[in-house]
Amino acid sequence: MTAVDDRMTGIFENLEVPEGLKAELLRGEIVMMAGPDLVHNLIVAEIQRQVPYARWRAIGTQDLSFPGDGSEPQPDLVVFERGAVEEHGRLLPAPLVTLVVEVVSKTSVHRDYRVKRELYAEGGIAAYLIVDPLKGECLLLTGPTGAAAGGIPDYLNEQPSKFGDPLVVDVLDLTLDTSEFRTYS
Repeated sequence: MTAVDDRMTGIFENLEVPEGLKAELLRGEIVMMAGPDLVHNLIVAEIQRQVPYARWRAIGTQDLSFPGDGSEPQPDLVVFERGAVEEHGRLLPAPLVTLVVEVVSKTSVHRDYRVKRELYAEGGIAAYLIVDPLKGECLLLTGPTGAAAGGIPDYLNEQPSKFGDPLVVDVLDLTLDTSEFRTYS
């Protein structure tokens, strides 16, 4: 991490975000956005409800840390194995996370499909689920490549599905029911 990254991290950690807004630190940039709407929140709640509680913890709006990177994203939902994490502190180390979920909004399309895809793959997060109420589709990404020599980090496997179709999430041993997912009107 550079001195600029350290400064941005310090600013971000002391930032007072106005009510109704959300802030993330992505690759050294502070990104502010409007808080999510009802469709977004209902999708997150529906996914969280289906995650098998006996083995997994599923929590919303948790800041993640990425070793050596000036990023502290706040995914819409984070899933990790019970007992894998000490239950204190502000940041959850990305390598301990099994699945992250982002629900796309009109202003987050590029961040969710490109920036966070690369970031989560580089961080070794096993699965990244992009839920897109603009298109009525989900995209499950698995098999992170990490920081390949000179290459762009990415996921090896893409599993697209339409809202209403069941989505198999092997890393959680779960078939996700998407029949309650709605599109933005």
